[in-house]
Amino acid sequence: MEPRTMFKPLTLAAALLFAGTAFAAPVSYKIDPNHTDVIAGWNHFGFANPTARFGQVDGVIVYDAADVAKSSVKVTIPLSGIDSGVPDLDEHLRSADFFDAATYPTITFTSTKAEAAGDNKLRVSGDLTVHGVTKPVVLDVTLNKAGEHPLGKRAAVGFDASTTIKRSEFGVNKYVPNVSDEITIRITTEAMVPKAEAAAPAKKPAKK
Repeated sequence: MEPRTMFKPLTLAAALLFAGTAFAAPVSYKIDPNHTDVIAGWNHFGFANPTARFGQVDGVIVYDAADVAKSSVKVTIPLSGIDSGVPDLDEHLRSADFFDAATYPTITFTSTKAEAAGDNKLRVSGDLTVHGVTKPVVLDVTLNKAGEHPLGKRAAVGFDASTTIKRSEFGVNKYVPNVSDEITIRITTEAMVPKAEAAAPAKKPAKK
């Protein structure tokens, strides 16, 4: 076979190898706070099961569809965004009786391990910090969708996740057990690849 004839299949093979490598690489997605809800639920004296939403979520999700173990997440949740639908309750939750937001203004989660748990299912372990206390938690995660977002025209992913924690383990134990120690946490989120930074305008040459 002539060298010129051999060149075409070799070039195609290299291109396919590069494309496969690029596709398999981990991708970083910026969490969209406008389409992300973190909802905590608890039992109130056995009579009701109220919830509170934590908004203004900020963070980054790294997702590798080919190797889930390379995936990760890091999230910060400001307590200023708490919304139970009852302003007085929001203020009480931010007070020293509960989160003491003046001293500990944010909740954070940093993953330490991600593993596959079935079709479109993951288990994500990590460190949750609340009220200045860090404890390990495990999130049961469902991949809702991965692909181009029709609005952002960029690569995007969407996940749901859930876990249950004991608030007393984080030093938030006011009214336990009448107001339940166990807190259920449900999360839904969209995240997109960040927009490319706009090219800096060319500098005009200095006048002589």
